[in-house]
Amino acid sequence: METQQSLPFSGYQKFVIFILAITQFTVILDFMVMSPLGDMLMKSLSLKPSAFGFAVSAYAFSAGISGLLTAGFADRFDRKKLLLFFYIGFIAGTIFCGLAQSYQALVAARIITGLFGGVIGSISMAIITDLFVLQQRGRVMGFIQMGFGGSQVLGVPIGLYLANAWGWEAPFWMVAILSIIIAALIFIKLKPVTEHLSAQRDKSAFQHLWHTISKGNYRVGFTATALLSIGGFMMMPFGSAFAINNLGLTNEELPMLFMVSGVSALVIMPLIGKLSDKIDKFKIFAIASLWMTVMCVLYTNLSVTPLWLVMIFNVLMMIGIMSRMIPSSALTSAIPDLQDRGAFMSINSSLQQIAGGVAAAVAGVIVTQKSKGAPLEHYNIVGYVIVGISFLSIFLMWRVNNLAKKKGSIEKDPIEEPIPLAE
Repeated sequence: METQQSLPFSGYQKFVIFILAITQFTVILDFMVMSPLGDMLMKSLSLKPSAFGFAVSAYAFSAGISGLLTAGFADRFDRKKLLLFFYIGFIAGTIFCGLAQSYQALVAARIITGLFGGVIGSISMAIITDLFVLQQRGRVMGFIQMGFGGSQVLGVPIGLYLANAWGWEAPFWMVAILSIIIAALIFIKLKPVTEHLSAQRDKSAFQHLWHTISKGNYRVGFTATALLSIGGFMMMPFGSAFAINNLGLTNEELPMLFMVSGVSALVIMPLIGKLSDKIDKFKIFAIASLWMTVMCVLYTNLSVTPLWLVMIFNVLMMIGIMSRMIPSSALTSAIPDLQDRGAFMSINSSLQQIAGGVAAAVAGVIVTQKSKGAPLEHYNIVGYVIVGISFLSIFLMWRVNNLAKKKGSIEKDPIEEPIPLAE
């Protein structure tokens, strides 16, 4: 199999990876903690699956709309200032979630959090694409995506422990306090990211947004990302409710389940990141997608199952999910030109969030529950829908891969060497 040379990271690049990974950790944790709190929220606020699905979707839809609204401005400012502005807004939204005492207040707080939090990932991606060459990005994505595993290993179990002790609001307070510390670090340590400003050609933000959307190659990347998100988000909102009401797990066993899944993700992601930089990224993605579809169908058809077996299934699913996310993110990052990266990443992140919101809402319509505490019904149909979407994703990612290769052969990466960062 064809291998490529890996490029080392500078000391400052390592700091950038760390600060973006821990920022991503808090944003992902804020979103993901809704799923394990699902059973607790549905019971304490007397919610039906469809209402809870909408509460999850509210964040995703507002994040998507926010990304589209800010896409035209994403390449017109220092990326450090943009990151700080949206991260502070995200912290405020998270505090509102901790203060919410009704379903309506919670949905409003999730909308505020989404408006700011949904853009942070795309700004981080633009910073990564500016500061790291393509041959480094697989490893960078591996470390950044560790926020996903880290949130499951540390965040979700600690959040669930706090929720069991002090109520479902406690995890949101934990995220807010941690985020304030990270915002201070970004302000003090991160250098301005401004090289893209000299490449701007569009006179207005709207014109820049339109030019980015109108490029056919970019639209292939957008569609691939949206489909990946639909497949990824459909199972997530009802994961804890399915584990408790169908698989027979207890609230006390849930933290251990999430911790084991998270540890597996932390182990898998750096390995997949390294493999992505050495081996063909698309091949890894295709194999992982097929693996994930098999695991999804098996898992969604389970009935009462021992904890150790549920853990094994979760780890096997996590291998498939993580092994798709990293190569697909690295491949998609190769599509935009330097002057479009911020707008491209914002639109891409928006579509990811909106698609995730659609997926959560659709899953809420498919999945039903006859009474509080009764088993969820039709969860296996969600698994079959994911299979169909995954096959479409493989085809679209094949097209993204061809575009990335074609672009690499026509022109070298705009940043031949990592940007000098020692000054």
